[in-house]
Amino acid sequence: MSTEHGNYIDGDWIESESGETFAVSNPANKNEILGTYQQSTSDDAKAAIEAAVAAQDEWASTPAPERGAVLKRTADALEARKDELTKTLTTEEGKTLSEAGGEVQRAIDIFTYYAEKTRDLGGTMKAASAGNKQLYTKLEPLGTVSLITPWNYPIAIPAWKLAPALATGNTVVFKPASAAPGVSLKLVECLEQAGLPSGVVNYVTGSGSDVGAPLSEHGEIDAVSFTGSTAIGTIVAQTATEDLKRVQCEMGGKNPTVVMPSADLTDAVDIVGSGAFGVTGQACTACSRAIVHEEVYDEFVAEIVDYAESLTVGDGTDDVDMGPHVTESELDETLEYVNVGREDGATLETGGNRLTGDEYDDGYFVEPTVFSDVNADMRIAQEEIFGPVLAVLSVSDFEEAVAVANGVEFGLSASIVTDDLSEGHRFIEGVEAGVAKVNEKTTGLELHVPFGGYKQSSTNTYREQGDAGLDFFTSIKTAYLNY
Repeated sequence: MSTEHGNYIDGDWIESESGETFAVSNPANKNEILGTYQQSTSDDAKAAIEAAVAAQDEWASTPAPERGAVLKRTADALEARKDELTKTLTTEEGKTLSEAGGEVQRAIDIFTYYAEKTRDLGGTMKAASAGNKQLYTKLEPLGTVSLITPWNYPIAIPAWKLAPALATGNTVVFKPASAAPGVSLKLVECLEQAGLPSGVVNYVTGSGSDVGAPLSEHGEIDAVSFTGSTAIGTIVAQTATEDLKRVQCEMGGKNPTVVMPSADLTDAVDIVGSGAFGVTGQACTACSRAIVHEEVYDEFVAEIVDYAESLTVGDGTDDVDMGPHVTESELDETLEYVNVGREDGATLETGGNRLTGDEYDDGYFVEPTVFSDVNADMRIAQEEIFGPVLAVLSVSDFEEAVAVANGVEFGLSASIVTDDLSEGHRFIEGVEAGVAKVNEKTTGLELHVPFGGYKQSSTNTYREQGDAGLDFFTSIKTAYLNY
C-alpha cells in the first residue's frame, strides 16, 4: 500500500482542504504506485502564503551566517539520505541511478555553496562627496517568494532556487511538478530536520491550474521563480508582472552542437550522444540538433547511429544507459514528433519506436532516435522535443553553422566541437545562447556561475545560480549617513 503525503504549511504536514489526492507511479512500471499526494486548491496555496508572510520578519532578521548554518545542516541531512533520495528520484522520474545520484549530489553541493555565501552577504561602501558622511549599499530580502519547479530535475532545480532564497532571508511557497514530487518532499523534510523555523518554507502539491495561479497572482507574493515550458512560463510572467512582481522564468530550448571538420569525430559523437540521450533527452539543455559540416557529415551520421544503437534502455534502478520517459503523455509526444519527422521528409536512421515486450510493457520506454537529412525549417529542427530524438543537419561552412544554430526561437545552451581555437572563440561570440560551450556537451552546468537563456528560453530578467541567484532574491538599498 502506498504512503499518503501531506502538504507542509507553517511547520505542519497536513491534508488539503479538498480531501483529494493523486497518485504517482513508477515510469518503469506503471502498476507500482509510489505514493499519493495532496490535490491542493487555491485555498491551500493561500494558507501557505499566509504562513510564509507571517514568518517573514523573523527570518529576515536572523543573522545571515545563522541562516547559512541551517543550509549547511540541510546539506548534511541530504548527504546522510543520499542513497534513499537517489532511489526515490530514479523510481519516480526514471533517471538511471548514476544520473540520479549525480543530481542529488548537486543539491547537496548547492546547499553547501550557499551556506558559505551567507558569510559574504552585504553591500558596498562608496566614497561620499563630502566629509562627515558615509555612503553605502545594503542587500535586503524581497519578502515572500513562490517557486514553481519542473519534474525533470526534481531536486536540483528546487535546490538552486530554495538555497539562495533562504540564504538571503526570504520566506518561500514551493510547488513541485506533480509527476515527481517525492524527492522534493524529502528535501523539505531535510530542511525541517535542519531546524528551519515554521513557515519559512511551505510545500504545496497539486495542479498548476489550481495551485499555480495564486503563486503568481497573490498580492503578498513579492517574486516568482519558475522553470518549465515556454508556454506556461509566459503566462506566469505576464500574470506576475501585472502588479510589478519580480519574475524569473527559465523555459524551453532547442540546443545545437556544431561539429566542424577539425574535430576528433569520436569525441564529437560522445559529446553529441551524451547530450542528446542522457537523462532520456528530458532536459531543457539537451542537444536536439547536431549541425555537422558536410565534409564529415556522412561519417558522423554513421557513428552517431552506432552510438544510439549501443545504448541499453531499461529500468533506471538497473543503472542502464537510458531510462524511461516520466509519463505516458511525454512518451506519446516524443512518438508524435517521430511521425512528424517522417512526414516532413527527414530520414529516420534508427530508433523511433516504443519498446515493448518483457520488462518494457508496463513502462514508458522509447528507443534513442536519430534523424538525418533534416532541413533547418522542419518542425523537428525548430520545436523542442523533450525526449531522446536527435536531428542531424548538414552545413557547408562555419558561418552557415552559426546561422542555423541561431535560426530558432530558443537560445538556452549551445556547443561546438572543434580543434580550431579561432572557431571556438567566434562561436562563443556569435551564438545566440545564454550558455556557450566549446568541446563540451550542451547539458551539465557549474553551480557557481550564472545560468539562463536568450529569446524564448527565458524572461531575460535575472539569471539563476552563483551570485546571480542571490541577486534575484535581494533588493539593493542605498544609505546616506551624515554624521
